[in-house]
Order: sequence, then C-alpha cells, then structure tokens
Amino acid sequence: MNSKSSPSSPCPHKAKFTHRFLRALARINKNRPTSSSHPEICKRSKRIKIAADASMASAVGCRRAWSRVMLWRLRNRTRYRSLTWSRVIGLKKKKKKKISDHMCNKQQGELSRADRLRQLVPGGEAMEFCNLLDETAHYIKCLNTQVQVMRNIADFYSP
Repeated sequence: MNSKSSPSSPCPHKAKFTHRFLRALARINKNRPTSSSHPEICKRSKRIKIAADASMASAVGCRRAWSRVMLWRLRNRTRYRSLTWSRVIGLKKKKKKKISDHMCNKQQGELSRADRLRQLVPGGEAMEFCNLLDETAHYIKCLNTQVQVMRNIADFYSP
C-alpha cells in the first residue's frame, strides 16, 4: 500500500470548495456594513448562502447536471427569480381552474417520492429516475462537505 495516498473524502473537490468559499467570505467581510440590524443580518446570511452554493457548484464544475443548473441559476439570478415568480403565479391560476383534473389516481397535492426528489435536486425536473438517484447521491455528498467546511470555519472562529 502506498503511504502517500490520501483517504477518500466524501467529495473530492473539498479543497477547491474551501479555497473558493474562504475567498468569497473575505469579499463579504470586506464590504461588511457597520450596522447590525435585522435586515442587514438577513442580507449577509443570504450572501453567505449564495457564496457557499456558488463555491460548491464551481468546485464540481460542469461534470454534474446539478452543478451546471446551479451555476446557470447563479449567473442569471435576477432573470431566474422573475421567471420563477411568474411561473409560480401562473401555476396557482391553473390549479384553481383544473382542480378536478388533478384528482385522477392521487389525492390533490400528493407527489410521488421521485417527484419530491426532483424538486430538491437542482436540475432534477428533467432527469430520468436512475440519473436522478446518481445526481442526488453526489449532491448530498457535496452538501455534507459544505456543512463540514462551514462547521470547521465556525469552530475556528468561535472562542
């Protein structure tokens, strides 16, 4: 056995993610407002979440469908928000009109497990079930890595 080999980590892109996330945190801290009001704290936490997602997706690159979708959403954030909002409003109007059509074999509002999973994984809406499971497993590994890195940063800066 080679003594130089490193143990396998849950996500092989951990070092890239950590480096990119720390750089993003440094940029966020550089522009830190002097007030610590509730709206400012909310904006700051949203920026940190976006930085964590962007770092994770860019560390993985375009190899995975979820990371491609997440990078696309981050690049087109304002346009995507307006499209999603108009889509949600349109869906609400359609639901009211077609309540009886949705009552086929399922109760209204009930989704299959696969459909619920498709909603959770970025880009999962258009995936076949086997690909969806593979992407979900990889996405969960990367989310776990993201949590570990953020926990380590919090532990380092905690008294």
